[in-house]
Amino acid sequence: MTEVTDKTAIETSIETAIETAMTRNPVEMQAALIEVARDAGQVIMDIYNTDFEVRGKSDDSPVTEADEKAEAVIIEALRELAPEIPIIAEEAVAAGKTEQIAERFWLVDPLDGTREFINRNGEFTVNIALIENGQPILGVVYAPAIDRLFAGCVGHGAQVIEAGEVRDIQIRDIPAEGLTVVASRSHGDPEALKQFLGDQKVAEVRNAGSSLKICLVAAGEADLYPRLGRTMEWDIAAGHAVLRAAGGRLTNLERQDLGYGKAGFENPHFLAFGAL
Repeated sequence: MTEVTDKTAIETSIETAIETAMTRNPVEMQAALIEVARDAGQVIMDIYNTDFEVRGKSDDSPVTEADEKAEAVIIEALRELAPEIPIIAEEAVAAGKTEQIAERFWLVDPLDGTREFINRNGEFTVNIALIENGQPILGVVYAPAIDRLFAGCVGHGAQVIEAGEVRDIQIRDIPAEGLTVVASRSHGDPEALKQFLGDQKVAEVRNAGSSLKICLVAAGEADLYPRLGRTMEWDIAAGHAVLRAAGGRLTNLERQDLGYGKAGFENPHFLAFGAL
């Protein structure tokens, strides 16, 4: 009888822990995620200021010690914050370590814009997103070299933190002079972009690196980011959450909202936009 009672108590404790992790308020998690992103950013900057080594992954994309050390910092912190929520992280997946996805899971890109990191232009980011039922509901994007951090929780708004100040952000109405379009600095295809835009009224095309492009749309500093090339879910999930929280959308080219947790984690071509 005692054994049954003990087993029931243990099972109840596990179920309670899982329920707590699954129902935890994302708003309460946001402050913790901001600190995690900043800690990872510090690790990245410590390496950024050295003569770091660049290696190639199996898909020929570059990886550095900064990617790996920042990811380790993030994973350790997320396990402490919410141990029952699975973590899908870029470098772990590249190493063949993929956790089973649940209703909620984390998507982590410890260093988006590795080429920007290598080229030392400052436009690289730490990305942490919480996915629920296939959609990003909470995200933090931190650019440590320029100390600019974006955070958003769907239903609770989005913010940018820079120069020690917190400012609410939202998408903007399209200016009379036309769209400001953001394009990839390292992976751009100007001709494909020109064909895609067609006869739309465009005031400016800005080049930027990493997930900052999505955040520029969320902050009302740009109107459209068409991505006409390969990306992975961890590249965009945190920025997507910020954009959703700021009133924008990220869809495939047929204007269907992107989902997360797909086999292979690869995205279709997509649009990130505000008031189109």
